[in-house]
Amino acid sequence: MTKKPDRTVYQRPADKKWVDRRNDADRGFVHDTQKDAIQSAKEKITNQGVGELTVKGRDGKIRSKDSVGGGNDPNPPKDKEH
Repeated sequence: MTKKPDRTVYQRPADKKWVDRRNDADRGFVHDTQKDAIQSAKEKITNQGVGELTVKGRDGKIRSKDSVGGGNDPNPPKDKEH
């Protein structure tokens, strides 16, 4: 079974570090900034094909969701966030 490359970026409450974690994994990659974690997640998704990136804010609520990788998105977002 192929693992989906979907990833989530969130902040750990204990040390305020940002984590880039594949959704079906127990652990992730730790970064000092949210920007670094997002960049890392996008690179990993792109290397594995196409996937969904979910970014959570400091409050733990979903800030954004985006399809990443694979070139042209057949359903691009209508918002101007990206």
